[in-house]
Amino acid sequence: MKIISWNINGYRSITGQNPSKRFDKITRDNKLFPYIEEEQPDIIALQETKANVDQIREDLVCPEGYHAYYHTCSKRKGYSGVVTFSKKEAKSFTKEIGVEEFDIEGRVAMLDFGDFLHLNIYFPKGEADSPRLDYKLRFYDSLFNFLEQYKNDGREIIVSGDYNTAHHEIDLARPKQNVGTSGFMPIEREKLDWIIELGYSDAYREVVKESDHYTWWSNRGRARENNVGWRIDYHFLTEGLKKCIKSSEQQDQQFGSDHCPVVLELDI
Repeated sequence: MKIISWNINGYRSITGQNPSKRFDKITRDNKLFPYIEEEQPDIIALQETKANVDQIREDLVCPEGYHAYYHTCSKRKGYSGVVTFSKKEAKSFTKEIGVEEFDIEGRVAMLDFGDFLHLNIYFPKGEADSPRLDYKLRFYDSLFNFLEQYKNDGREIIVSGDYNTAHHEIDLARPKQNVGTSGFMPIEREKLDWIIELGYSDAYREVVKESDHYTWWSNRGRARENNVGWRIDYHFLTEGLKKCIKSSEQQDQQFGSDHCPVVLELDI
């Protein structure tokens, strides 16, 4: 089974409905559907869609051969949002974790496939000395406390998405300069420690131990070309699935967003 997570930073841009720009080049290419056709993932989880379904051109709502599961922000249009495309139809689709301030922002798509639960999550960004930092930390708490009921029932879980936090110093190019920057503050990194204490594993780090592998790069100063990046996109999974990991990679040469896709292959 191949599962891909990708923060696409705008669904309408990556599919060519709206123009996209890289440096001085403006295009209207559909970069997403050809990528899906080539990779043939069983599940692809996309974050930061920034569009309600009724804003998306009908022929672009879902690639052929997939079921679409959208959760869009009800608070305001063009903000946040996730969608999961799956070849197999899910037994159930859940958008809410039971906390209104989080549920209205369109950050969760949970699919039940029987053998496991798959969650597509767009974790909030934090801002130092801002209420949004507290919001982000409480989102971590609420989500993983919500999942404990399933884990205690023996369910296997995969939580894919943009976590908006680099865990360790090897997960960003300039750790010393960013200790006080949201996304690498100790209080945020402690949440990823806590997730691991709960019994989840970072699938990529089960396979790749080296540094200089990132999933997001600033649009400023040609950061991507110089590989001045952050690893903030993950697949975390429960203990029973850890032994099923076949491979994991970050496709840093795949363009279309300021993030790159993160691929997980499992023998299940």
